[in-house]
Amino acid sequence: MANIFDLFNPTSAKAMNAPLEDMVQKFSHFMDRGYEETTTSAHAGEIISNAISKHAQRIRGEHFERFQNLLTDGSDLLTKFNTDVRKESLPKEFAEYLKDSGERMILTLDTLRKRGDIFITHESEGCPPVLHYKYETIMDGKDFSYPCNYFLLKILPPDDCSIDETKRPFIIIDPRAGHGPGIGGFKTDSQVGVALRTGHPVYFIAFRREPEPGQYLSYITRAEAEFVREIIRRHPQAPHPVVIGNCQGGWATLLLTASNPDLTGPVVINGSPVATWAGVVGENPMRYLGGICGGTWIPMFLSDIGGGIFDGAHLVQNFELLNPSRTLFRKYTDLYSQIDKGDHNFLEFEKWWGGFFLMTEAEIRWIVEQLFVGNRIVKNEARIEPGRHVDLKAIKAPIIVFASHGDNITPPQQALNWIIETYADVSEIKIRGQKIIYIVHDQIGHLGIFVSSKIAQREHSEVNTTLETIEALAPGLYEMVIEDYEGEMGSHQFTVSFKEKNFDDIRELDDGIDDEQAFAAVARFSEVQAQAYEMFMRPVVKALMTQGAAELSRALHPQRVSRSLVSSHNPAMRLIQSAACSLETTRKPVVNNPFVALEEFWFKGMEQTIDMMRDSRDMAVETLFHSVWNTPWTRHFGRTHETRRTLKNPAELRNLPEVRAALLNINRGGFTEAVIRMLILLAENRGTVRRDRLERAQHLLENCLPFSSLSADQRAMIIQQQTLIATYEPEQAILTLPILLKDENARLMASKLIRYVPGPMKEMTPRTLSMLVRFHDVLRQPHFESDIFENPLETIEGLNFTDLLMKQAAK
Repeated sequence: MANIFDLFNPTSAKAMNAPLEDMVQKFSHFMDRGYEETTTSAHAGEIISNAISKHAQRIRGEHFERFQNLLTDGSDLLTKFNTDVRKESLPKEFAEYLKDSGERMILTLDTLRKRGDIFITHESEGCPPVLHYKYETIMDGKDFSYPCNYFLLKILPPDDCSIDETKRPFIIIDPRAGHGPGIGGFKTDSQVGVALRTGHPVYFIAFRREPEPGQYLSYITRAEAEFVREIIRRHPQAPHPVVIGNCQGGWATLLLTASNPDLTGPVVINGSPVATWAGVVGENPMRYLGGICGGTWIPMFLSDIGGGIFDGAHLVQNFELLNPSRTLFRKYTDLYSQIDKGDHNFLEFEKWWGGFFLMTEAEIRWIVEQLFVGNRIVKNEARIEPGRHVDLKAIKAPIIVFASHGDNITPPQQALNWIIETYADVSEIKIRGQKIIYIVHDQIGHLGIFVSSKIAQREHSEVNTTLETIEALAPGLYEMVIEDYEGEMGSHQFTVSFKEKNFDDIRELDDGIDDEQAFAAVARFSEVQAQAYEMFMRPVVKALMTQGAAELSRALHPQRVSRSLVSSHNPAMRLIQSAACSLETTRKPVVNNPFVALEEFWFKGMEQTIDMMRDSRDMAVETLFHSVWNTPWTRHFGRTHETRRTLKNPAELRNLPEVRAALLNINRGGFTEAVIRMLILLAENRGTVRRDRLERAQHLLENCLPFSSLSADQRAMIIQQQTLIATYEPEQAILTLPILLKDENARLMASKLIRYVPGPMKEMTPRTLSMLVRFHDVLRQPHFESDIFENPLETIEGLNFTDLLMKQAAK
């Protein structure tokens, strides 16, 4: 470092060169910064160009095809009208159509009247769950030390269902996203119905419309944990319960299991948004709403004008605007066109859809700040309460994720990307003894996942039955693949397999994470806006609002008004009711009327017009979002809030205590460890596990000595340890098998078991056969020539062997 005399000494080299060097460095830094900003701007331009291109291509392709179909329908209609004109029957058909249309309008209005009456009655009753099944209340969260509006229901099975109390209980958590509970048990083909038909006890975690005063989200998590403990107490002979979380109930389930890692059995997450910034450019417009609408301050403001309560009707309104042609137009035109088929399904669904639930300001703010705008769960920064953060790595229970490409609310990227953001790679999943299984459907929509419609009934049924065998699966990341084939009498049967996957398989579902950097700027700016609102606007808004005004704002919400105004409380609707009653005996629908076809033609045209407006809106929203938040300045502004969770590299993973402890025990163990190790090596060698093989392995572990003498936790620990050995030292894992199997009888029995579990040799891959030969060579056993179809441990020879083995263990 130069001193002051050197700097001002004319003969000093430092004095002459320092200013010049400083100028050169600054200029170089300026050029680098300019190049970086130019590159960033160009990259943002590529994202915008890609978004516009995808939207335009979809609009052009989809709407052009629909327009062509409309032209074809129009041409057919003209032909029909020309024919009827020549027959001079058109006036008569038009008169019949007018009469029929008027009658259908009356019946449709009467259905809307019924919907209004159901809405008012449902509201007056406090919006109880809309479950298809009878139930009884077991526990109520309002009685806890941290009171909340959640309560535990036990589903009472119908007469044709027999429940086995020793089977694993099912717990279903429905979303609290504006609507009330019940969608998971909405129909007989729902998640509740699927579980009941397989003999499992089923419980349902529901919630009341109004939250308890001062309720926080952490209170709900505490209550759910108490509910699970009560269910475990009621079923002491059953394994720990399965917890199924739907949509927002999914991330709530993750909060529950991360906060209480030893409390639950397998966890099923259906259509749940966890990595909320994720998505594909040009395809998932809903994720941009936070950046366009302003972030956290909006729900804060809506809560303030609601007297500290956030109205869930606002969320329902957002859902409806996502696909307005369906929710605001086609839903009603279909009712009008098909009113003679009845209105039961319409009213059944509308009872749930029209039940609007409330949240405290603290709850909705946590959801927006920590999840949808902040994305903090993925970044490992979310805190469920002060000093208690949420780490998804703490979850020990197996996790099954159900997503769909047809889900426009929770795309597969939001349901799955948390995995690659939480773990370094699949090796870390194995090290932690975790099992993560995902299944991605091609077309089912968001609500269809929970209702378990026919299109998803196969998936729910197979997931439920697969949960029985999941214990035998080695830790890792798997995709559940369901393939159907024709069985006897033409009935469909399914084969289920689990294919080992890596993180690249999940990344292939996405188009990269570069577009997510803009969301970091939104998250930071949202915090700034929230602070400014609290300082300057909130005191004024709260001072102007009264409880009466807050209640009036909820009553005047368009979602409620649209139902209340057409109820029987409106005197005009009584005339509609009277007219509809008289039509019950005189109604005769028209048949083959060209004007009915013209009506449907107009409906389709309007639907396409609304869809065109929606697609244009989505393109404009996405373009605006990236134009504002993907600039060099905003990206620099949001760098502190990017998703940058520190993950260990593969070299560091090998040095984790769990791996080192497992490798130190590579020579330790006996018959149990050796058989489990060989089965894991076979599974990793195949890269896929079929459910029938998994079922044989599960039966072996749970029902046959010496495996059945171990507790579930002991078996899980051995499986995890042998998985790490097979992963990090596969060659030594094979060579040390003779050390674990010193006795010749043990080697013979082990060789039979590893031939029995994989099944017939004709179904084995060459790699599996090669691995089996390697085992026999290492253990010095004769090569096999025939299949083994009977469990060796359940034969007389096997029973004698296990009896001897258990006596030796006792000594």
